[in-house]
Amino acid sequence: MDNRRDKVNYYLDMAETALERSTCIRRMFGAVIVKNDEIISTGFNGAPRGRANCCDLKYCLREKLNIPRGERYEMCRSVHAEQNAIISASRRDMLGATLYLCGKEYKTGEYIEGSNPCQMCKRVIINSGIKDIYIRDDKDHYRHIMVDEYVKNDETLEGKEGY
Repeated sequence: MDNRRDKVNYYLDMAETALERSTCIRRMFGAVIVKNDEIISTGFNGAPRGRANCCDLKYCLREKLNIPRGERYEMCRSVHAEQNAIISASRRDMLGATLYLCGKEYKTGEYIEGSNPCQMCKRVIINSGIKDIYIRDDKDHYRHIMVDEYVKNDETLEGKEGY
């Protein structure tokens, strides 16, 4: 009998570890990109290199302005976890790869159930060549998204905001 953690949750556990480096004081995210059972890159959300992090500033501008989840990301100081993972990998390695994503609320440490990449990250993910995404909803449960669905169901044509 095999008592090992299933492979999807194994990689989601790694994404959860990556989020511990997050510098966001609203929501912490970690991402891991995997291809052929090899980790290609990891990322977490935080301010661009050299800029002050929200955890150092002690405030979140989006929170101060009461901007709802999933909207107005141009007001966010952070580069998102998905973007940081993609930036750190070559496109050649990402073609057909899988992205594992985990998010937690900063204040409570609770998983962000039902989270999804923002519209900007969806565009970057599509162009990166990533094929599949697994997103953690709780310690043992996750959703699988085929990136082709982002292409087929273009929410930006409907003016939909948020997630």
